[in-house]
Order: sequence, then C-alpha cells, then structure tokens
Amino acid sequence: MKKSNIITTCLIIVALIIQTGSFAQKNVEFDKANFPTQKDQLKEALKNIKEGDRYYLLGESMYTTALDYFLKANAFNSNNALLNYKLGVCYINGNKKLMAKDFLEKAYALDPDVNPEIHYLLGGVYQLEMSYDKAIVEYKTYIKSLPQNKYATEKPKAEKRIKECNTGKELVANPARVIIDNLGGVVNSEFSEYSPVISADESVMMFTSRRPNTTGGNKDEGDFNWYEDIYISYNEKGKWSPPVNPGKPLNTEIHDAVNGLSNDGQLLFTYKGDNGGDLFFSKLEGENWSKPERLNKNINTEYHEPGATLSPDGRTLYFVSNKEGGRGGHDIYYSVKNEKGKWGDAFPVNELNSEYDEDCIFMHPDGKTMYFSSKGHKTMGGYDIFKSVLENGKWSEPENMGYPINTTDNDVFFVISASGKHGYYSSAKDGGLGSQDIYLIKFLGAEKPVVNNTEDNLIASIAEPVSETVIAATVDIQTTALTILKGVVTDEQTKLPVLASIELTDNEKNEVIATFESNSKTGKYLVSLPAGKNYGIAVKGDGYLFHSENFEIPKASGYQEIVKDVELKKMEVGKKIVLRNIFFDFNKSTLRPESTAELDRLAQLLVENPKLKIEISGHTDSKGTDEYNRELSERRAKAVVDYLIKNKNIPSSRLEYKGYGESQAIATNETDEGRQLNRRTEFKILSN
Repeated sequence: MKKSNIITTCLIIVALIIQTGSFAQKNVEFDKANFPTQKDQLKEALKNIKEGDRYYLLGESMYTTALDYFLKANAFNSNNALLNYKLGVCYINGNKKLMAKDFLEKAYALDPDVNPEIHYLLGGVYQLEMSYDKAIVEYKTYIKSLPQNKYATEKPKAEKRIKECNTGKELVANPARVIIDNLGGVVNSEFSEYSPVISADESVMMFTSRRPNTTGGNKDEGDFNWYEDIYISYNEKGKWSPPVNPGKPLNTEIHDAVNGLSNDGQLLFTYKGDNGGDLFFSKLEGENWSKPERLNKNINTEYHEPGATLSPDGRTLYFVSNKEGGRGGHDIYYSVKNEKGKWGDAFPVNELNSEYDEDCIFMHPDGKTMYFSSKGHKTMGGYDIFKSVLENGKWSEPENMGYPINTTDNDVFFVISASGKHGYYSSAKDGGLGSQDIYLIKFLGAEKPVVNNTEDNLIASIAEPVSETVIAATVDIQTTALTILKGVVTDEQTKLPVLASIELTDNEKNEVIATFESNSKTGKYLVSLPAGKNYGIAVKGDGYLFHSENFEIPKASGYQEIVKDVELKKMEVGKKIVLRNIFFDFNKSTLRPESTAELDRLAQLLVENPKLKIEISGHTDSKGTDEYNRELSERRAKAVVDYLIKNKNIPSSRLEYKGYGESQAIATNETDEGRQLNRRTEFKILSN
C-alpha cells in the first residue's frame, strides 16, 4: 500500500474514533432522527420507558418494577441522560444502592442539568461507598445550586448529610471490635429475611421473610413480592435449624411480621398492616401460637405503630408510633400495665427521641439497656443502631454502636443475647444470598495487651495463622451483669411437665416484681435476674406445694446461666418443702424483714387450704453443740409459727413447730455451700 493511502486510512480511523467518542458523550434522545434504521427497536424502547414511568411515578415501593422496564430501554440506548438518571434513582432507593453510581455519573456527564437533584444523589452514592470527601463536595455543590424557594427546606437536608459524612470518618477511624458473619443458607434464602428476634438464651429465633411458601401463597399487588410471614429456627448445639413456617393462626394470607419476643420466648409481638399499621400479641400455648390479638387503643392508633419490645418483668411495653404530638416522624413511647393487666396511657421516651425517625427497638434482658435504630442523633447515614442505659429514672445519651455494625446505609432490627456476646440484625450487604439477609455479630471486647513477646512466641504466631474463632477466644468478652435462670417444671412423681407460675420477688423490698409461666407442654421456663438484688423465686402449680429458691446476685457479678429443674410436690400428707426465703441473723431467731414475702406466701397457702395442718421445722449446720443447735432451730421454727398466728391470724391448732438442729442434714457439713443448705426452715404436711 502506498504511503499516502496508509495516511488517509489512519486519518479516517482517527476521525471515526473521535466521532464515536464524541457521540458516546452526547445526550441521545429517543427519537427517529437518531435511529432512522431501527424503528421497531425504538418503538419497543419507548414502550418500555412509558411502562417504566407508570411505575416510577407511583413512588419508591414500585421502583424495582420500573427498573426492569428502564433497563430494557437502556439496552437499546445507553446514552440518554434522563433515563440514566431514573435508573440511578431506582437503584439508590432499592437494595442495590451502589449500582446507582455509574448511572448517575453518566447522567451528569451527558447533561449536567438533567435534574436539580443530581448533586444530592451523587453525594448519596459517594457517601454510601464511604468516599466522604467526594460526597461532601457534591452536597455543598447542591446547596449552592438551590433556588431561593427551596433553600430553606433543602439546605438542612444536605447539611445533615455533611454531618453524617464527618461522623462516618470518625467511626471508621475507630472501628468496633466485632466479627460480622452471614448466617448462611440454612437461615437465609434468595428472598428477603429481616427483623430477627431471639429468646434471652438464644435457644430460639423468629424472623420475617418473603418466601414462596407464604401462607396463602400470594403476592402483594403493591410491589409484586410474596406476602410476609413469620418463621422459626431453633438453636441446636450451636447451629440454627432450618426455619419452619408455623402457619395459621400466627400467619395469615396477608402480611405478618415479627417485631418483639419476650425473654422466655413465650410471648410474641407482631405487626399487621391494617388500620394504618397496628401491633398484636400472641402466646405460645404448649407447642402452638395463639391467634394474634390487637393491643389496646393506648398502644394502637389510627397512625403507624411498627415496633414493640417488652421489659423483662413484663410490666412495661415500649413501642414506636408516628402519632400526632411526637418530636419527630416515628418516636419511642412506653406504657405500663395496670392492676387489671391492661396497658395504660402512653408517654414519650423524650431522651431517645430526635427530630427524625426512631424505630426497631429492643430492650435487653438486663431491664435497663435499650437498643434502637435512628436517623437522628449522631448517625453516619440512614438508620444507625444506638444504645442507651436507664439509670436513676433517666436514659443516657444515645451512643452509636460504631462501624462496622453501623454503615452508611440503613442498619435496623438489631437484637442482642443476654450474655452480650452475640447480636443479630438484618442488612442488604453486597454478597448476600437475598435482597436482605440476617447476620450474626460477635462482640470481641477490649483487646488484651501482649504480655510476652519472646522469640518462641513470635515464631509460633507466624507459623500458625490465627482463625476468627481463635481471635474471639483470646480477647476479653464484655458481658452483662445478669443471671439467666432456666429449667423445666415437672411433677415429682410422674416427671411430666407442669404448667406453673413463677413469682419473682425483690426480698429487700418485699415486692413481687414479675410473674411468669412455664410452658404447658414442655414445662420450660426462663427468668432474667439483673445483678444487684436478693431474689426470692416461688414456683406454683394447681394442686401442688410451692417450691422456693433464693438467689442473691451481687452488683459486680458477670453473666451466668443457671439451670434449675423444679419438681413440684403434690399437696399430700408427709410431703415437705424448704422455705429458702426465710432469713435469720447469725445465731439469732429474729426473722429478718426479707422473710416477709415467703411468710405471706405460706400464709396464703394455708388460707386457700383451710384443712391443711403443718409442722414448721428448723435445721442447722454442725457448728456448735448438739443441744445449742437444737434449741436455736426450735426458736427459729417457733418464730415462724408466731408470725403466722399473730400477723396472719392462722389458728394455732393448725401449726406445730420443732427444732431438729443438725440431725437431718441434707448436704455435707464440710463445705460452706453444704452448711448453707443445712441451715434451713422447712414445713411438712401433717394432715390435709
């Protein structure tokens, strides 16, 4: 080829490249002039845009449907600024928010004036990917571009986003020591899983999902996704079992979502979308959940009530509502159960509410720590998870749980185990199995200082990589000052489960602070005992003698789980029980005030069973002489009888007393624990 021809060919190629490049940066409208030979394809693209616009104009809930049509049109012409902008809007308001970045950047490149919101949206995607400085530039540009009639309303929104970016910088620079893992394909699916709730001991998890096996098998006509249903998974030797849909009556043919579970897993709070969105409750009766009942009008209003959580004693219900008179959009309220068992007037939790939305509340089993999601306070973007502690009747300033628990997107539906070691929440993270998945958060606590850096230790650490499990085991876990008492209530003779009430008493105040029930089918019970109290526990069943236990838990105690199975004794002649909440001073027979609740409980048993005649017996350990111990134990038994006669008007003919000293030991006298068990007061049925 001649040199001149080669030059000509090169010039043509360069011209074509330049022309193609310039065309790629040009905004190409969907009209015949731009596509003269592709009339049918253009017609189809315009049809898809029209259909997409129909859903787009219906708002955020329909963006996913609009997206499908817009993508088809974009496949024909990817150089239209407005279409790229709409694609960006659909993505940034959906579950794949970062997909919006390329479309919004291209929309701006094709036409900087495509929409007045473009800089605000670009700031949003840069914030999501934690490019904080770029996001701040876009937000500031957006503020400068605002027309006068929008300045007063839009400027604060952008300024709040700038504050979020600065908070994000701080939190990312000082991350929380946690490991966050997807719970995997056993619990999660290709569909949405969210709103997990757990029992205090992590034995059961319930959550909401939108799966094809939804009760009724139908889709919501509003967003074309399956209706929400509640699912249950059980912790079996540290692994979650495949979720089960319990079906009716807990789930119905429309939306059913879970949002709160009592510590013992016996009482569930659910949400239904009728009446503007109301809260319901359901009880576990044996193995089956009762039909959900609507909470009363002090809780539910004509407005939106999306969430609830119960205090450990069952007496205070915290819930979320956007009813009139609140500080922000959705606020946190509380209601106290009255003497008739009804929820009373609702009051705002002022210290936790901001001028923005609060939601997804969870009261820890310690009875004083609240976790909740908020768009206010000091968030790094969207909803962040916060923590506040109730001390002396006031809530502490909400504390951000930190990065990576919180991200620049919405972080919601957080719950934490009683031990404080594990948290669960739902997120739409990249790499998940579905649009939303449930994740496990392992809290590692403060890092241990390196004590010994010998050459051998350093070589060993280099030679053997440390797994995540090992890392978790080599740090101090910050646990809660809390005791979980759990077990099974059975009949002493048949060993069959018994439906019993468990009465929890503050012995120092002589006040019943909570009442629970064992499960009628399994006999299981669970009670949370915050540290710093002396607790009396009485287990009662119809036709049985009550069983009492005493737990004194110092304030300095850490987390512990105590398994205490209870065998109730029939009310028969010869049966006897230990009164573990009757106390005397050392070497004295004067009843201490902390004994009152147990004594009153015994008096009530005698009143309810007027033919019952009993013997009160006193027992000691082996310290001291036999005669001294017998006399001391007899004086103590007599003190109990005297109280019942003088204070409760129980006829003396129904009461006998006797001191056995150390003669009927029930444990060794060689240990402090054994001697403590031997120092006791009992009663025995003489006739019935």
